[in-house]
Amino acid sequence: MSESAKGQGVSGDQAGIFVGGSGEAYAAPQTLLLKYGNRHGLIAGATGTGKTVTLQVLAEGFSAAGVPVFLSDVKGDLSGMGVAGSADHKLHEAFSKRAATIGLDLVYAACPVTYWDLYGEQGHPIRATISEMGPLLLSRLLELTEPQEGVLNVAFRLADEEGLPLLDLKDLQAMLVFIGENAQAISTRYGLVSTTSVGAIQRRLLVLENQGGAQLFGEPALALADLMQVDAQGRGHVNLLAADKLMNSPRLYATFLLWLLSELFEELPEVGDPDKPKLVFFFDEAHLLFNDAPKALVEKVEQVARLIRSKGVGVYFITQNPADVPENILGQLGNRVQHALRAFTARDQKDLRLAAETYRPNPRFATEDAIRDVGTGEAVTSFLEAKGIPSVVERTLIRPPASQLGPIDPALRAQLLAASPLHGKYEAVIDRDSAFEKLRARAEAAAREANAPAQPEGGLSLDPQEVREFNKGRRYDGGASRAPQPAAPPKSAPRRSDSVTEAFAKSFARQLGTKSGQAIVRGVLGSLFRKR
Repeated sequence: MSESAKGQGVSGDQAGIFVGGSGEAYAAPQTLLLKYGNRHGLIAGATGTGKTVTLQVLAEGFSAAGVPVFLSDVKGDLSGMGVAGSADHKLHEAFSKRAATIGLDLVYAACPVTYWDLYGEQGHPIRATISEMGPLLLSRLLELTEPQEGVLNVAFRLADEEGLPLLDLKDLQAMLVFIGENAQAISTRYGLVSTTSVGAIQRRLLVLENQGGAQLFGEPALALADLMQVDAQGRGHVNLLAADKLMNSPRLYATFLLWLLSELFEELPEVGDPDKPKLVFFFDEAHLLFNDAPKALVEKVEQVARLIRSKGVGVYFITQNPADVPENILGQLGNRVQHALRAFTARDQKDLRLAAETYRPNPRFATEDAIRDVGTGEAVTSFLEAKGIPSVVERTLIRPPASQLGPIDPALRAQLLAASPLHGKYEAVIDRDSAFEKLRARAEAAAREANAPAQPEGGLSLDPQEVREFNKGRRYDGGASRAPQPAAPPKSAPRRSDSVTEAFAKSFARQLGTKSGQAIVRGVLGSLFRKR
């Protein structure tokens, strides 16, 4: 076993991650067995009780065992995982003392870290396409009502039927323009589509754009294989998402992580029960996922949590209170680290009691008292042992991290980014022809056709004024014919031969034909017509 693996608490004999122990004779060392690493887990506790250090320790352990990890840096203090800890650190003496207490041979070591950032400022840009995100998650992100979500589903359905890729926000905005212009015809086919709902969705998209969310959507989209890299020494990469700025838009943060989790569930093959996970996913600030979440979304999370373990993915929720996680999901979290919960109010006391009841009791102490009384850096823990049975709860001193505790400076981050094997792959945006470009091209073609002068047989070119006079004269036949003519179809009902995009082209062409129409288009689409 390498010195790095030893320093990060990985036991080759037990195939587990050493999480901590105690100087007390009755407390056995606490180890998370790798074979049960995909059975999910929970890290909970009040602010300032040590959850971030526990998260760092577990991520180091999985990485040293060759398991790639994805986690969010919500406070900006996990970037130090790319650098080895140091004897010069202010906590070195305390770390050394704790290591001696729990019987750990502390060896400082860095992790191979890949830095990511939705905004492309502190890491590689990370993107998804509109189609990959899907209407359910987009509706959650935009906080849409049920009728508005129905309109969004219509937009996705039309885009799919017409072969119009939805890649970025301007593609979705263009589809919504079409729906608004042809609401009556579309309602006949797909059910009532309200222009009011279309307008509301456009406004929510504008808010998302103002929050910087537009940078999430586009290409090149994230390749899941890039999250599952292993370095030359066999260590799994720690994929660190810079989330300190992203947390200003909590719904965007939660929706993005749920999308990523869903993509892993949809794309990865079944692996059964592997000796160790293929990937471990840490969901920090997990309460943001469930706050005001509709029933359909909670059911989706529950389904993913239940089934993704067969894909070799372990999911670990980090939150202040176990009550933040729905009961059906909480019951699936077999590996648990519970830091202190404070019980100042009646509700706090109830939450504390319920948290204690979820552990297998230890006859040596009262679990409820232990959860209330443990200090910073200490926790009550329970990990799955032989045959997947939860161990009895133990009071545990969490081991010190091997990598640097705290952030790194921007200059060092820039160096690590430049040395990344993914450097240059995601930085440049690709804007290929998709729904917006295709619809605009057809609209412009329709506009040219509408404005082209009539050409008589023989190829003679007529003056446009003469053409207008000629057509005007044709509308009156001198009364020679009195036969009734078939009524023209109503304008609101396009011919069956008209495709959706043809109808859009005609609508778009009419708007482009007038100054007022151009103003309307600019008002709805914003900067979509800027020159590229």
